[in-house]
This record gives sequence, C-alpha cells and structure tokens, in this order.
Amino acid sequence: MSDSSPIPNIDIGEVYDQRYADAEVHYDALGRMADFFGHNSPAHRHDRFFQVHYVKSGMVRGYLDERQFHQRAPMFFLTPPTVTHAFVIEEGCDGHVLTVRQQLVWDLLEESGELGDVHAVSPLCVATGRLGGRHSAEVARVEMLFEELRREFDEDRPGRALAMQTLTRLIFISLFRLASHALPAQPVRHEDLAVFQRFQMLIEDHFPHHWVLTQYADALGVTENRLNEICRRTAGKPSKRLVIDRLMQEARRLLIFTTASVNEIGYQLGFNDPAYFSRFFTREAGVTPGRYRSSNRGS
Repeated sequence: MSDSSPIPNIDIGEVYDQRYADAEVHYDALGRMADFFGHNSPAHRHDRFFQVHYVKSGMVRGYLDERQFHQRAPMFFLTPPTVTHAFVIEEGCDGHVLTVRQQLVWDLLEESGELGDVHAVSPLCVATGRLGGRHSAEVARVEMLFEELRREFDEDRPGRALAMQTLTRLIFISLFRLASHALPAQPVRHEDLAVFQRFQMLIEDHFPHHWVLTQYADALGVTENRLNEICRRTAGKPSKRLVIDRLMQEARRLLIFTTASVNEIGYQLGFNDPAYFSRFFTREAGVTPGRYRSSNRGS
C-alpha cells in the first residue's frame, strides 16, 4: 500500500454490526470490539460520527490526529467526526465504546449553549481516575449511565432506541463537563508515527503471506532494528509481535464468524501445513483452534 493511500473510513453499522446500520447510537463492550478490530487498531476515522472509548481497566496508547496519549484506566477518549485515530489496547482491557451520529451531539450542544462550541469540539483524553473531590460524583454518574446504556443495548425492550438516545445525551453532558480536565498530549515524533502507520498498512496487505521483518523493513526503507525501536516506542510492542497479533486476530475472526474448517482457515492464513497452524494458534491462544471456536461461538 502506498503512502498516498487514504485513511480508511469505518462505518460501525456496516462492517461490524449490520443490525444497527441506521441507528443513531451504537454501543458495545470495549473487549468485544477489540477482539473483532484488533487490540492494535490501525489509523482510521468515522465520518459523521462521534466516538467515545470509556476504559475501565488496562492501559491504552491512543493517537488522536497528531496527539499521543499513553494512559492507564479509568479514563475516556473522545474522538470527533473525521478525526484520524489509532489505538493500541492492552490485553484484558475492559470498558465501553459508544458511536453516535454527529447530529445528535450537535443538537445537544446547540440546545445547551454552555457545554461547548458545536464547531470546535476537539479530540481529548480525560483520566477520570485522577479526578477527585467535587468531580467524583460526575465520574460515578457517567459510569452508571454507561452501565444503563449497556443494559438497554443488550435487551430488546419497548422504547429501546429512545432510551439509548436519552442515555447518550446524558453521557455526553457528563463528558463535556469533564472535558476541561483533558490531559495534555504527549510528545510524538511525527516521523516515527508515519513509519508506524505505514507498517500497519503493510501488515494488512501481507500478514497472510507471512512476510518476514526484513521484507517489511525494506518496504519501509528502514532497518529491522529501527522498525523495532519505533514499534516499541509507539505501540509498546516489538514489530514481530504486531504481525503475530494481526495473524491471530484474523484467525479468531474466522473461527468465530465462519463455518470454514480449521484446516481451511489455516490455508487461508498462509499455513501450508494445517498441523503447524494448530500448533501456532495453540501456542498463542493457550487453547486449540477447535476449543476456541466451541467456547466463543455463542458470545
């Protein structure tokens, strides 16, 4: 993929949960979405949608446009429409992901007149765990609202869509109240971030071909050591681990969401020997492909 490739626009309702393609509000657990999109989420954007990641546990490295945040939960990221963002989410992270059509948020800001400028909503990260005193009640309130939103999304009850919109408006009121405590962005070496994002794009193109790190480094015009340093600094992981994680993410997806046999999935992922694929998956996941499939098919 060339440097001129556009940043992908992801419509959650189309690529992830088509049951709610036209919904004003989409909710899901952070862990479920990370299992689907990957714990290392390459740079992307959501045109015409706001997105909130409310992280309850674990560590996240977030990149919102040119802002870098490396923060432990509890905290939240607010990403306005069209803002390019990427995340590296620690295994075991728990929390909520809320995706909302921009008009709902704009209407809220215009109605209130005091929560912020509808034309100047910036991407931000707020470490709610650091807020005490008079802010603790607001933090507890937004956490309670997210739990109510989760229950509404999981249960198909009368008035569900209206309830979710109402809860979402209340959540955004709390988030905008807490926005004045946003963390300052950490310094980021733009050349490192550019190489890292290009590396992620190359992984997308070539992980089924089992490229070795030398091939990735050559395509990027850097040495293997330089690539490894950039990945450790940017994502907190070595470059080889990022490639393996992407391969495992795709293996998990195919096991859960397709009826292809384990052998067929191994061939799709570039393993010529089905037994080697099974050994690889078992080593990385701690369970065999068949057991993983049977344990996760109902979730």
